[in-house]
Amino acid sequence: MLALQSALGVVALIALAWLFSESRFAVSWRRVSISLSLTIFLAVALLKIPALRAAFAGANAAVDAIAAATRAGTAFVFGYIGGGTLPFDPKIPGSDFVLAFQALPLVLIMSVLTTLLFYWRILPPIVRGFSFVLERLLGVGGAVGLSTAANIFVGMVEAPLFIRPYLVRLTRAELFIVMTGGMAGIAGTVLVLYATILSTVIPDVAGHLLIASVLGAPAAILISELMVPETNEAATMAEYSNPPPVAASTMDAIVKGTSEGLALLLNIVAMLIVLVALVHLANAILGLVPDIGGAKVTLQRMLGYIMAPVCWLMGLPWNEALRGGELMGIKTVLNELIAYVEMSKLGPDAFSERSRLIMLYALCGFANFGSLGIMIAGLTTMAPERREEIISLGPKTIVSGTLATCVIGAIVGMLSY
Repeated sequence: MLALQSALGVVALIALAWLFSESRFAVSWRRVSISLSLTIFLAVALLKIPALRAAFAGANAAVDAIAAATRAGTAFVFGYIGGGTLPFDPKIPGSDFVLAFQALPLVLIMSVLTTLLFYWRILPPIVRGFSFVLERLLGVGGAVGLSTAANIFVGMVEAPLFIRPYLVRLTRAELFIVMTGGMAGIAGTVLVLYATILSTVIPDVAGHLLIASVLGAPAAILISELMVPETNEAATMAEYSNPPPVAASTMDAIVKGTSEGLALLLNIVAMLIVLVALVHLANAILGLVPDIGGAKVTLQRMLGYIMAPVCWLMGLPWNEALRGGELMGIKTVLNELIAYVEMSKLGPDAFSERSRLIMLYALCGFANFGSLGIMIAGLTTMAPERREEIISLGPKTIVSGTLATCVIGAIVGMLSY
């Protein structure tokens, strides 16, 4: 029955995206059906075929190796607060873990590794392969397919850099696909961080996060076609764009990856401090409101009520949907990192194993207000001629990115029985 509930949720979420459409009668139901079929096919293949599932599960070994290497560096620089040997016995289990000095530096290492893999021409052929599939099956333009495929590995600002010369020429629908693709997935630079945070909560979590990134590409096109359908011929059909060189040498790639990773790391630290503080302040203000139902009114609880029906549609039992709604609300208003941290803190009774897996996929996207500002700033810098259109489409991408990850969550719910 829960799998059937998730199947109903897929239909309902698609209908919801259609209700948000700019031109409901211009929707290409052929592209919608192919996009949905491709998303389901990939989910079945990656989750149900033992060989493929084992291959993606193997990502956990890579995560462990990267985490160990990072811990060696942080322990050397920061000593015991960076994961080195403690000079005392901790009185509270787990109190020796310091997020800023042990987990967050993973962003630095992943930034360098990603830059090196692009410079060594290892990732570009993989991106090009995903792009080719999207172009042939879904009929999107070559540049759009490349950007959407690149979002599997890099962030919402880095991926459009691959097609920067084409941004001015994209149709409104193509531009929306590019923007939704950025909101419907996460970057490789933070994937390892999230996998480390959730490693004790979900088995083979790194493989699931990688699968979520792959499914995000066709899901983004699916929701984009429903919300901003193509009314003109794709501007970049049959045109291809090669990724620009990322560095002049291996050492240059290491230096650039480090500097870019440092900027991202400092931004994450600053945003975490500010957002957690703001939530605490908001809850303190809401604490002045009389208790409702014997419990205090909090921001998370309010957001939980709003997002709970969506979580139910994805396949969560109603007694778990409210907690799932709280996590979805935190992810949308704040970011997915804080939502994953909160998810890792919940006890084993908060969610069933199936519900935890659904929530993992539903939260796996950049669709939040902070990311929206970053994306708008990046795209308007790359294509100032499209500034007004980028800004007008911006708020829609939070909806489209959220719906895309929720559709993926519902599909995973269909397959988890």
